[in-house]
Amino acid sequence: MQSQLEKIKQRFEEVNAAMSDPAVFDDPDKYTALTKERSDLEELVQDYDTWKDLINRQEGNKELIEMDEDPEITEMAETENREIKEQLAKLEEEIKIKLVPKDPEDSKNAIIEIRAGAGGDEAAIFAGDLFEMYRRYADKMGWKQSLLSINHSEKGGYKEIVFELEGDEVFGRMKFESGVHRVQRVPETESQGRVHTSAATVAVLPEVEEVDVEINTADLRIDTFRASGAGGQHVNKTDSAIRITHEPTGIVVECQEERSQHQNKEKAMTMLRSKMYDIELEKKQKERAAERKSQVSTGDRSAKIRTYNFPQGRLTDHRINLTLYNLDSIMKGDIQEVIQELRVQENLEKLNALSEA
Repeated sequence: MQSQLEKIKQRFEEVNAAMSDPAVFDDPDKYTALTKERSDLEELVQDYDTWKDLINRQEGNKELIEMDEDPEITEMAETENREIKEQLAKLEEEIKIKLVPKDPEDSKNAIIEIRAGAGGDEAAIFAGDLFEMYRRYADKMGWKQSLLSINHSEKGGYKEIVFELEGDEVFGRMKFESGVHRVQRVPETESQGRVHTSAATVAVLPEVEEVDVEINTADLRIDTFRASGAGGQHVNKTDSAIRITHEPTGIVVECQEERSQHQNKEKAMTMLRSKMYDIELEKKQKERAAERKSQVSTGDRSAKIRTYNFPQGRLTDHRINLTLYNLDSIMKGDIQEVIQELRVQENLEKLNALSEA
């Protein structure tokens, strides 16, 4: 571990030196890459400095204990070393997890699809609640959000809503949301006060560039149609909405939220690339899950991952048996604790896989 950390610290110093060179400001792409790399390394370097400081203090205390010149000083040194031993054990576990290689997809932006499942109107309303939860979480994270496609429900919420999130580590955080979300509550339309169970499905796709996926334009059927629903003066007046069908796979994507046909086509192509890339990614996830019996990232989009129980104010994530009783704040976008627990579990699984290899 120490040799890995020494290399990381050396690279951190090299990056700092490169960033202090005035010439780097003439190359925005290089400066951005160096800034990101520095950010990725900084936390581990700080942990390593803390680790070395604890080791030095531990060694200094050992010398005092061996000298045993003053019983009071010896006792203080022994007490501090017991505390240091606990701190080192905890810190070393944290460092090991941070040393686990990141998935290259984690740094990508994400396209999120939410669809109403079983439960009729209540499922559509719940799909709307999930969208609002993610919108607020995105705001807290400083991410940019763009709507791509909306299919409203008459009683409120959405039959389907597709949106894009752009920012730092978006897919790495949002990927855990893929799956079936179940809600238990009394619907507004329920006159008897009975608790109903409904569901919505969430799919999280990594946004990819043209270089990541090769698409033959001859395989595409592109249709234009008039956008529907709330969306401004252009709605229902021009054929600005775009539907693209990839005939070999049968994948269909739509975008209607931009004002121009060109913009909608561009967004639709991004969605198509992401869907095609996701098919291969899902295969890899299932292979990895089979290898390490992953609880968190199985690639099975039909699995029930979470229950939102409103009468009890309870959220349960079934993958890691996590139960929280702050559902109200969670629905307002405070989902960081859940996501963080899932990220820790994923890193532990990766760490175990590395140690078994």
